Amino acid sequence: MENKTRIFEIAKKTLALEAEAVSQLITYLDDDFVKVVELIFGCKGRVIVTGIGKSANIANKIVATFNSTGTPSIFMHAADAIHGDLGIIQKDDVVICLSKSGNTSEIKVLVPLIKRFDNLLVAIVSNQNSFLAKQADYVLKASVSEEACPNNLAPTSSTTAQLALGDAIAMCLLDLRGFSSEDFAKVHPGGSLGKKLYLRVKDIYPDNERPCVKLQDAVGKIISEISSKRLGATAVLDQNDKLVGMITDGDIRRMLEKNLSAVESIVAGDIMSKYPKTVTPNELAVNVFNLMKGNNITQIVVIDKGKYLGMVHLHDLIREGIV
Repeated sequence: MENKTRIFEIAKKTLALEAEAVSQLITYLDDDFVKVVELIFGCKGRVIVTGIGKSANIANKIVATFNSTGTPSIFMHAADAIHGDLGIIQKDDVVICLSKSGNTSEIKVLVPLIKRFDNLLVAIVSNQNSFLAKQADYVLKASVSEEACPNNLAPTSSTTAQLALGDAIAMCLLDLRGFSSEDFAKVHPGGSLGKKLYLRVKDIYPDNERPCVKLQDAVGKIISEISSKRLGATAVLDQNDKLVGMITDGDIRRMLEKNLSAVESIVAGDIMSKYPKTVTPNELAVNVFNLMKGNNITQIVVIDKGKYLGMVHLHDLIREGIV
């Protein structure tokens, strides 16, 4: 019980200190922040983000966020930079350097080399009187009152502040670029998030069977079609192959309950749903899922200019990770 209480105390203190560190950043926003966003927005090259230690890990994350929201970026480890990786930096690149102290030996070696190439240098730094802060063209203050570490040593609040500041820059750039959900889909093609933005009906239904019966087809034919095509339903077409209805396995069960004695005389037109839900091939798969969910159905018919093309089943969407 004592351990439980202690754990909760430490967790709450950690989160409170890191929340305070992020909140404090709002008061640090100044003209340099605006200039940095505008500088990167107008940059003809890339953004090179560098750091040492835990700041290097944060720099990697900022690069990932920049790249995923339309700002081409590359991570460069500060230690590796002075051993050959400095060649990453090209003429029109902007360099962002992350450091809490701004006085590490690697930073002191790296910064003059960057300045020698005439690349503009942005510092995200806690110590405003540091070597890095004094050498940078633009300084973004990321100071924290204390680390969440009980010994005030392990980078916690400071790295959280760096990460939040990087996110703030990325979101400002996203807005300036008018980065849309379609743009987002282009750089996030994998996973459920990307699929929700780009996967369409035409990417799914061709892999399925195409169950269909005619208006006058008997129950035996209907059951055989539904069973063999494994979609739990079949479309009903008229003599011109135009969609006129849909029959699900649920329709079959309900029909048998009511008309067991007259099964042989029943045809497709007697039991079909006359106005089935339909979608076009270009409809987003995520919209199809929402339509299915809203109408409590598991299959939907795909048509194009009235022509029956096939079906999409709820299981197709689950398999694709849409749900």
